Amino acid sequence: MTHFKVNLVATTLIAGLTMPALAEQLPAPTGEVVLTLSGDLMHETADDVVTLDMAMLQAMDQIVFTTSTIWMEGEVEFTGVSLRDVLDYAGAQGDTVSALALNDYKVDIPVGEIEEGAPIVAYLMDGAEMSPRGKGPLWIVYPYDEDTKYRTEVVYSRSIWQLDRIHSGD
Repeated sequence: MTHFKVNLVATTLIAGLTMPALAEQLPAPTGEVVLTLSGDLMHETADDVVTLDMAMLQAMDQIVFTTSTIWMEGEVEFTGVSLRDVLDYAGAQGDTVSALALNDYKVDIPVGEIEEGAPIVAYLMDGAEMSPRGKGPLWIVYPYDEDTKYRTEVVYSRSIWQLDRIHSGD
């Protein structure tokens, strides 16, 4: 009988170590979903993804900066949330995230190059929500005027507008 108990304990421990951890359940959005995160996530709202509405994004720590861009005339004020905070909220794992737009344009961003304040997932431009025709509803933007490291072709290519999906993992 003792031998049986030892085997049962060992089998239970091995199974527990090899089974994937269950994702932490996050609150479901109550408004229209504007961003869906998928892939290697430690959290979920339902069906192995994290979905966010505008109110959920706006409830996160807000970042506001004014910068010029290569796509707009003059300086523009952007309001949003750190991409790092969005990934942390979802428990995103992996070395790379893929950002996808409404038209399926895709860009990969190394997680190691995502800083606390840059880039942001902007949801307001000059204090107003952005329509899909106006590069919205979400746009990954950097404070381009803050540092020359944000004024490169690579960074510009990662500045994806009409963002609606992020996939985490390699």
